[in-house]
Amino acid sequence: MIARNARLLSALAAGLLSAATSAQQYPAKPIRLVVPFPPSGPADVIARPLAQRLGEVLGQPVVVENRAGATGTIGASFVAKSPPDGYTLLMGTSNELAMSPGLYSKLPYHPSADFAPVSVVIVFPNILIAHPALPVRSTAELIALAKARPGQLNFATSGPGSTNHLSGELFKTLAGVKVAFVAYKGGGPAVTDLMGGHVDAMFATMPSAVSFVQSGKLRGLMVTDGKRWSAAPEVPSAREAGVPGLIVLTWNGVLAPAGTPAALVAKLNADIVKVANTPEMKERMAAQAAEVTTTTPEEFAGILRRDFEKWLKVIKSAGIRID
Repeated sequence: MIARNARLLSALAAGLLSAATSAQQYPAKPIRLVVPFPPSGPADVIARPLAQRLGEVLGQPVVVENRAGATGTIGASFVAKSPPDGYTLLMGTSNELAMSPGLYSKLPYHPSADFAPVSVVIVFPNILIAHPALPVRSTAELIALAKARPGQLNFATSGPGSTNHLSGELFKTLAGVKVAFVAYKGGGPAVTDLMGGHVDAMFATMPSAVSFVQSGKLRGLMVTDGKRWSAAPEVPSAREAGVPGLIVLTWNGVLAPAGTPAALVAKLNADIVKVANTPEMKERMAAQAAEVTTTTPEEFAGILRRDFEKWLKVIKSAGIRID
């Protein structure tokens, strides 16, 4: 028994030494950062400057690879099934990691079981926007109009189960109103049709809509956070707008496949936190109407778990199913 225990302790020590040595030598080759959305989209725009600076710190190129499709689930599935060696990472978002798992009955990954969270990188809220011709100048007036015309107001979305769709479903519940949703193939066409007056309002991601609010082409009614945002300081927060429960923050963060050694996750976390919090990165993200927000791996895991549970309740309540 003593000899057996000694062998087990020896094997454990050897494993720990091997992991430590691996972490010291990492990275020995280029790293892939998979973006599960098309080039030039919000996740891609954030990933590229991060990858460039991270590569400089690590001493190996960090190559952005776009694997788009199925609202981010194709790229996320690819990373979940990749070797847990630190050389394939995901620029994940709350769409495919906190929302999609409740929308698909046979999703090929689980947000908690199949990923090792490294760090959140940025967050941004949604913004409730309306066509200027709609006779409302505040969220309270929009709610009053929706109650006066139940089911007659049209909210654009970038597709069933998207962040702006689920934000709208949560708004319906909290405000006690009925609105109709018009699904588009992406946020861009939805915003374009809203500006054309074909729909009345929508919840859009802050980066995709703030410039139109600033130019007066669209009217900003509320940001889905407990505070105002510097990108649109004149737009009230959800709390100020009278819907304090409507807090919807979209996050983008880096994750590795589950089973990635803790030492590698810790190293990546330290380097990503360092790179993301440089003045240059903060300025670049602010230009995208986003705020740099970094976390520990444990904090990121908690955010992922809480958001998954939150959106699962909304999805079940609304009876939404993609497949």
